[in-house]
Amino acid sequence: MTDDTLDDFFDAMQELGQPVLTAEEFARARECTQEKADRRLTEFAEAGLVGRRDVERDPVIWYPKEWDQQAGRERVVTFPNRRELVVSHPEQFTRARLSTFAYLVDSNGSGDSIYRIREEDVWGAPYDDLADLLLALRRVTGERLEDLEEWITSQWKRARQFVLRTHEDGYTVLEADSESLMGNVARQALGEEQLHAPISDTESWVREGSEGEIKRILYDEGYPVRDARDLDTGDHLEIDLALELRDYQREWVDRFVERKAGVLVGPPGSGKTVAGIGAMATVGGETLILVPSRELAAQWRESLLESTSLSASQIGEYHGGRKEIRPVTIATYQTAGMDRHRRLFDERRWGLIVYDECHHIPAPIFRQSADLQSKHRLGLSATPVRESDDEVEIFTLIGPPIGTDWSALFEAGYVMEPDVEIRYVPWASEAAESEYASALGHERRQVAAANPAKLDEIRRLLDSHEGEQVLLFVDWLEQGEEYAEALDIPFLSGETRYAERERLLSEFRHGTRDTLLVSRVGDEGIDLPAATVAIVASGLGGSRRQGAQRVGRTMRPVGGAQVYMLATRGTEEEEFVRGQLRHLQNKGVNVLEREAETA
Repeated sequence: MTDDTLDDFFDAMQELGQPVLTAEEFARARECTQEKADRRLTEFAEAGLVGRRDVERDPVIWYPKEWDQQAGRERVVTFPNRRELVVSHPEQFTRARLSTFAYLVDSNGSGDSIYRIREEDVWGAPYDDLADLLLALRRVTGERLEDLEEWITSQWKRARQFVLRTHEDGYTVLEADSESLMGNVARQALGEEQLHAPISDTESWVREGSEGEIKRILYDEGYPVRDARDLDTGDHLEIDLALELRDYQREWVDRFVERKAGVLVGPPGSGKTVAGIGAMATVGGETLILVPSRELAAQWRESLLESTSLSASQIGEYHGGRKEIRPVTIATYQTAGMDRHRRLFDERRWGLIVYDECHHIPAPIFRQSADLQSKHRLGLSATPVRESDDEVEIFTLIGPPIGTDWSALFEAGYVMEPDVEIRYVPWASEAAESEYASALGHERRQVAAANPAKLDEIRRLLDSHEGEQVLLFVDWLEQGEEYAEALDIPFLSGETRYAERERLLSEFRHGTRDTLLVSRVGDEGIDLPAATVAIVASGLGGSRRQGAQRVGRTMRPVGGAQVYMLATRGTEEEEFVRGQLRHLQNKGVNVLEREAETA
């Protein structure tokens, strides 16, 4: 380890047969301790002989320095034993393919990303057969990775070892691929609340109404359950469409009808509601639509009356003061999940249940409504991610993802990919920075969010986008009230009266008002108009769903859009903002990072 040349480094690369090294691999190849390897690699780097890539997580990657001349080119480095891929400067095609079978763990401003292939990514991969999934992996890595492909194959088979089906006598049966799986897994994990009795060594009689719970329990045991029940199609309901589906929406509907269950994961602005209405018309059965708020219930009712042949008397709403059950019924999750109301929904034979904004399903207050089952179950969400990492329940309870390839919609021009930029804002003063340093917990995040320098940066951005439709988002009411006064623009929050809210939204929608300041109330549940520019001054710490929702307010079929995410430099906001954009990056949206202008 005393030679001043790079012989050791290149010898290790040749021995391991790979173009980059971690310190652990270098130590193993040169038969030295990792401490000595770290020290030697650091010496090489300080001498300008090797470079390093750090994606803010282990491992640090070391590579020949001449690679920096190709720094802007895409490179994929695989770590099969950890089921991880480190991708430098991924192209949109690569990001889109990775989004179908891998999870974006981390990324940094240098263009490097870590992807991990987890069990649930293979279980829910949107491919009709294993060969298509393996082909997608090979197109990204450029090679066959036998150990990794063997593991993926095992997980693919694992997700197909339990099935719920309908017995010829009408009750539900849980069937396992083997006697061992039924005896050592299912009957050990499930009790009398879920199973009546054995039918055979591989079959058990399911207690009525426990199907959703069985899916959750076996999923937690590591065994997804396929749902092949012959569920009731409900009474026939003729629905004619007063609109034409786009090609990709028709493809979504066809895939859904073929599978009978699934979650549309299309980008904001792609028309998931329209596709949902198309599914209703194709299924042709009485439909229950579950939504998180009364406002969304009203929007669904309006869309159905405008886009279909349904009359007002055929559409009912069940929430708050309205308790109407009709051939098409729109209910809130909270109401549908209550025992005294759920019985009424259970008694009706639904041909289709639509779970709008279905990312809410894993939350305790919404979960019971997922026990409502029908032959066709359709979830809608642009952001099926949750900070509690329990989003897998969405696909377990409803169905597999559909429409995950956002890049195809971007490239075809159906939805314009927004330009997303993180702006790092310096502290306005030493006093403000000192206040942050002395603050703790929640207060610390609020101090960073309210950095006075952000207001100066917002003024510059508004000047540069004068005359364009701009939505400005904040997470704190005090910050919103301060900005509203300083910028002389209206502030729409949860405290804004309904009539005033509708007036402001109408003015913005029709172009008579070009700037609107919005609190967290604009993230979901109201029909916030699309904008050409979005500026996010503060947000929930690292919430991927909130980040995607706010960026999604600029996604439209025509015209470009610009999104600015502001973060105070040197604070935890930097990581929060990167975290918020992780779901969009995983879907192929490019994110740039730059410093804010200074006065």
